[in-house]
Amino acid sequence: MTTELGLVLLLLAATIVMFALNKPRMDAVALLMLAILPLTGVLSMNEALSGFGDPNVILIAALFVVGEALVRTGVAQTMGDALIRYAGPSETRVTALLMIVVAGIGAFMSSTGVVAIFIPIVLRVAQHAAIAPGRLMMPLSVAALISGMTTLVATAPNLVVQGQLNRAGFEGFSFFSFAPFGLPILAFALGYMLLVQKTLGGETPKDGRPKPRLEDWVRDYGLAEREFRLRIGKTSRWIGKRLDALDLRSSAGINIIALERRRGFGKEILQPEAASVLQAGDILFLDLFAPAKTEPETEIAELRRKLDLHPLPVSGHYFSDHTQDIGMVELLVPPGSPLVDSTVAEQRFRTQHGLAVVGIKRGAEPLHDGPVAQAKLKLGDTLLAVGPWRAIRDLRREPDALPLNLPAELDEVVEKPDKAPYALACLALIVGLMVGGIVPNVQAALIGCLLLGLFGCVDMPSAYRSIHWPSLVVIVGMLPFSVALQRTGGVDLAAAGLVALVGDSGPRVALAAIFALTAVCGLFVSNTATAVLMAPVALAVAAELGVSPYPFAMTVALAASAAFMTPVSSPVNMLVVGPGGYKFGDFLRVGVPLTLIAMAVAVLLAPVVFPF
Repeated sequence: MTTELGLVLLLLAATIVMFALNKPRMDAVALLMLAILPLTGVLSMNEALSGFGDPNVILIAALFVVGEALVRTGVAQTMGDALIRYAGPSETRVTALLMIVVAGIGAFMSSTGVVAIFIPIVLRVAQHAAIAPGRLMMPLSVAALISGMTTLVATAPNLVVQGQLNRAGFEGFSFFSFAPFGLPILAFALGYMLLVQKTLGGETPKDGRPKPRLEDWVRDYGLAEREFRLRIGKTSRWIGKRLDALDLRSSAGINIIALERRRGFGKEILQPEAASVLQAGDILFLDLFAPAKTEPETEIAELRRKLDLHPLPVSGHYFSDHTQDIGMVELLVPPGSPLVDSTVAEQRFRTQHGLAVVGIKRGAEPLHDGPVAQAKLKLGDTLLAVGPWRAIRDLRREPDALPLNLPAELDEVVEKPDKAPYALACLALIVGLMVGGIVPNVQAALIGCLLLGLFGCVDMPSAYRSIHWPSLVVIVGMLPFSVALQRTGGVDLAAAGLVALVGDSGPRVALAAIFALTAVCGLFVSNTATAVLMAPVALAVAAELGVSPYPFAMTVALAASAAFMTPVSSPVNMLVVGPGGYKFGDFLRVGVPLTLIAMAVAVLLAPVVFPF
C-alpha cells in the first residue's frame, strides 16, 4: 500500500465515521473532503471539483424540478386521492395499492420527494380507514426505495453506476433495464409487508392538537344547508352588473363566495370584488344567510324565478368538493381590533381581505340571529371566513393580521391544478426521449424542465427550491474518492481482495459478496455515496474474473437502493420515523429479511438478464 492510498483510505474512513455520526452534516463533510483531497497530491483542485460538471448531477437536479411540477399540478395528489377512493377500509388493499402507486410514481421522480408528498396522504388514509399510521409508513418507505430499482432515473445511485460504466468505456443501461429486477422485488416485498405489518403499530406520534378540518367547521357553525350554486342565464338582469351595485348581502342576505368563469377549454375560479362584472354563464358559489326568517330554499327559488338563475348540483357539505378552490379560516377578534363593537359590513372586511365572513361564534356557540355581516362583534368572538386560498395566505402576511386557526386542507391545496395535463405531457416526453435514446438523458430532462416552465407548471423560484442541494453536494463530494481510489490502486486492491475471498466459487458468489458489501456500507453511508464507492470496485471485480461488467454494476445499483435496515440508511427512512412512531429496531427487524430477499432476486436474475 502506497502513502497516497493510505491517505485516501484514512480520509474515506473519516468520512464514513462523520457520516455515521451525522456530525457535521453530510453535505458539510462532502465539502470538507473536496477541500482536503487535493492536499494529498492525488488529485488537482480542478479534478476534485469536476463533479459539478458531471451530467448525472445535472440530471438529478432536473428530476427534482420535474417532481416539483408533479406536486404543484396535483398529479401526485390525484393519485393519492384515488387511493383513498378505491382502497376503502381494507388494510390489505390499502397497503397493496399504496405500495404499487408509490413505486409507480417513484419510478419517474425522486423517491424522497414521493415520500414527502405521500406522508400527509397516508396519514389521511390511516384516519379514514382507522389504521395505525405505523402500519402504513413502513410500506410507504419500502415501496419508495424499491421504486429506485425500476427505471434508470428513479434514484441517484442508478445514475452514478451508469456514469461509472460510461467512464469505463461501456454503454450504459437503458431506461427500463432495472424493471426486470425491481418488479419481482416489489412483488416479494408487498407479500412480505402484508405478513409483518401487523407488528408495525408503532407509537402514535405526539403532534399536539390536530388541525381542524373544513367538515368540522361546517358542523360547528351550522353551514350545511346554506350552500348553493347558480348559473346566470342569458336573460338574467344581473348580466353586466357590478357586484357593489347589486349589494346582495344587504338586499338578499347573500354572500358570493366565489365566481366560476369559463376560460377557453377550462375554467377559472375568481375572487368576487366590488368591481366584478357578472356575465352570462358565470357560476356563483353562494352562502345564503337570509335576513328574514324565510327558509333558504324558498329565498333561492324566488331569486331563480325572477332573475333567470339555474341551479347546479351541490355536495350538501358546504363546498367540500371544491376545497382546491375555496378555503376557510377562523379569525379571533383581539383586543384593540377595529372590529370590536362594529360589524363586518361596517369594516368592509370583504373589500379589505377578499374573504366573506359566513359564521360567528361567541364562546362555544354560533350566532344565528340575523345576517352575519350585521352582527355587532365583541372582543374574543371567532369569525369563520370563506374565500380563495390565496386570500387566506395573504391574510397571514398582513402586519396587523388577526390570530388565525388554519384548516388541515391548506396543506393539501394544489397550486396549479389546471396545468396537470401539461405536466403529464412533459413527463411522457421526457420518458419517451430517454427510452428511445433520441438525446442524452440529461438533455431530455432539461428539455422537459424548460417546457414545464413554459407551460406554467413550475416557476424559477419553485424550481430552485425543489432541488435538494445537500444531496447534490454529497454526490459531488464523493465522486473524487472514486477517482482517487482508482488512481492510487485502491479499487484494484479491493477487487483483488474480494476475488481472493470468494476464490473459485464463481461469479454468482462474487455478485452476492458485492451486494452484501454494498448493503453493509449503506448502513453508515448514504446510498448515493455507497454507489460512488462500490461501482468501480464492482467493475474491477468483473474485469478480474473476465466476465461482463453489467451484472456487477446492476448488483451495486440494486444493493444501494436496498437501504431497508436502518433509519439512517436513506432520507426516505428518516422521513417516516416520526409519523410512523418507529424505533431503530423496527427497521432492523423488518429490513434485514427484506434485504436478503432483494439480494436473492438480484443474484439469481442478474446473470439471466445480463449474461456473464
